[in-house]
Amino acid sequence: MTIEFTAPKAKPAALLRPWALVVPAVLFLLVFFVVPLVENGLRSVVNDAGGFTLSRYGQLLTDSFYLRVTAETVLLSAGVTLISIVIGYPVAYFLVRRSGRWAGLIIFLLIAPLLTSIIMRTFGWQVLFARRGLVNNVLVDQLGLIDAPLRFSNSPEIAVAALVHVLVPFMVLSIATVLQSIDLRLEESAKILGAGRFRTFWEVTLPLSLDGVGTGAILVFMIANGSFVTLVLLGGGLQTLPLMIYQQFNTTRDFGMASAMSTILLVIAVVCLFLQLRLVRRRGS
Repeated sequence: MTIEFTAPKAKPAALLRPWALVVPAVLFLLVFFVVPLVENGLRSVVNDAGGFTLSRYGQLLTDSFYLRVTAETVLLSAGVTLISIVIGYPVAYFLVRRSGRWAGLIIFLLIAPLLTSIIMRTFGWQVLFARRGLVNNVLVDQLGLIDAPLRFSNSPEIAVAALVHVLVPFMVLSIATVLQSIDLRLEESAKILGAGRFRTFWEVTLPLSLDGVGTGAILVFMIANGSFVTLVLLGGGLQTLPLMIYQQFNTTRDFGMASAMSTILLVIAVVCLFLQLRLVRRRGS
């Protein structure tokens, strides 16, 4: 005698249950992300009379002043990204290959700046490089290298240093994650075949870690691209799109122009994400 067991048919409610779990997240994104973006885009193409216009975008894309501001925004973000790569890659390599039991402490020191308020970090840089701050006191009173305090604060260099200070952890963690996944036997094979330490790194380790470099570069570039508070307090005359958006909202009250500038920033971010996707697909093929 053979006994057959048949699985009970799933109820329609049970089939819909996984989708129901996604609904809150989808609604949250729609209400707090998609709808504001759509509203911002519509505001940028509606004139004071309620009609359709692209004059704001035409001004942003043709006026020399706004082109210079956009270029300065991109160059600042690119410079911060490049400096973060130069500083972050050696730290990530040491963290993965040489840190040993000190890895936890290094990771804590990396993320510690992210646990501090951005206002406190920025004012910390101001105190450090003030006219009678720690750096000038050491140079004048302790070492006697200069006769009068130097003017460090409110300069573009300090603003870049402050941005790098807070964005390097994103670069380090992105690169370290990829370095940790590289099979060490590949490097050992290169050394067995006669490659030195530098050549092994240049031809094996570095190419295999470029995905982490690309991911970190995109993260750092996008965050630096929208940086605002640090540049307000330490900018030293820098003019970027986030600062111009702030001025349009709070000084001139031109919400349409501010929305158009915000859309330009969004387009730059989307282009960065597109380049990252292309890089991942190319290296994965």
